[in-house]
Amino acid sequence: MALLLIGTVVFAQKKKTNDENSSKKNELKTILLKPESWDFKPQTVEFLEYKSRPSMKLLTSSDQVVLKDLNFTNGTIEYDMESLDPNFTSIYFRWKDAKENECFYFRTARAGNSQAIDAIQYAPHLDGVNLWDMLPQFQTNADFKKDIWNHVKLVISGKQMRVYVTDMLNPALQIFMLEANTTSGTIAFDGKVIISNLVVKQNVVEGLLPEAGIDPTSSDARYIRKWKVDEPITAPKRIDFSDDYLPKTDATWEEISAERYGLINLTRKFGHTEGRRIVWLKTTIHSDKSQEKNLRFGFSDEVWIKINNAPLYIDKNLYGTPMAKFPDGRCSIENTSFKVPLKEGENELMIGVANYFYGWGIVARLDNLDGIILDK
Repeated sequence: MALLLIGTVVFAQKKKTNDENSSKKNELKTILLKPESWDFKPQTVEFLEYKSRPSMKLLTSSDQVVLKDLNFTNGTIEYDMESLDPNFTSIYFRWKDAKENECFYFRTARAGNSQAIDAIQYAPHLDGVNLWDMLPQFQTNADFKKDIWNHVKLVISGKQMRVYVTDMLNPALQIFMLEANTTSGTIAFDGKVIISNLVVKQNVVEGLLPEAGIDPTSSDARYIRKWKVDEPITAPKRIDFSDDYLPKTDATWEEISAERYGLINLTRKFGHTEGRRIVWLKTTIHSDKSQEKNLRFGFSDEVWIKINNAPLYIDKNLYGTPMAKFPDGRCSIENTSFKVPLKEGENELMIGVANYFYGWGIVARLDNLDGIILDK
């Protein structure tokens, strides 16, 4: 009986300690909007009373203000914002530094237009590259307005995130796979905006599972997911393709596999591009007869494609120019399509990809696999 009583007391003490630790871990933290709590450049932030609230006003469009003394992995971030910027305002989380972080942002020109399909977007930063142009599926409409407070809530759990804007019952955006390399860090803001009522709830995830959701393309065998890639070479920024850029006979080839949505993510592989770089990808398609196959293809920024060493397709997808592909110059399976002539037996499909603007990569999907086998 004495041993049982002692065990009960020890269990109760452990439970109390665990409950206290859990309470501390889940502690709600109201972030002070005072200069000593933030890192920022001089004359880029003003701390003030605005509409009877303690507030933080960002005065420039591009200078980040970074919260001190926070290590955030999972939980809830809530704040009110009134945008002043004509273009963008962003919140960063799991911020390691300006090169590695997660980012959610408003296209503030869409304020008042609840039907705009690109009003909000999630995009990771890899080696300082914002992958907004490689992940067009991570944008949608949202109801926010100018000249008033708009409430924003981000719920982050492992690989997933839900974002609420104004409507706290229905998420405006759900991300089933956060794409950055970093898994923890602080938070930051940029864009001309006024922030108030900033609260961080560590580990409060509202039942959101930490595991990544299903890739919608995972069961679609038509995507070409296995490639070989050589080392990038530098090239002048403004020059059309030349055979001088073809891979050398002694080129070193490595295997590279598609990420979610069939994306060959060259930015993740090679990092930030200084100037203009070209890299080559190749894969083998086995065909049981001579035939043509339609290839749906997305890319950023320029491509030169060969089949069995014969020229096949040349194109550009340059944001902000007449050559920008739908949707809006981003890499998407909707960018373009063309016929690929295949001979009986082994066929080598080789693609040169050039980049000097934001993300870098391709996505490729055949219309059908009748009579062919792709590299595994």
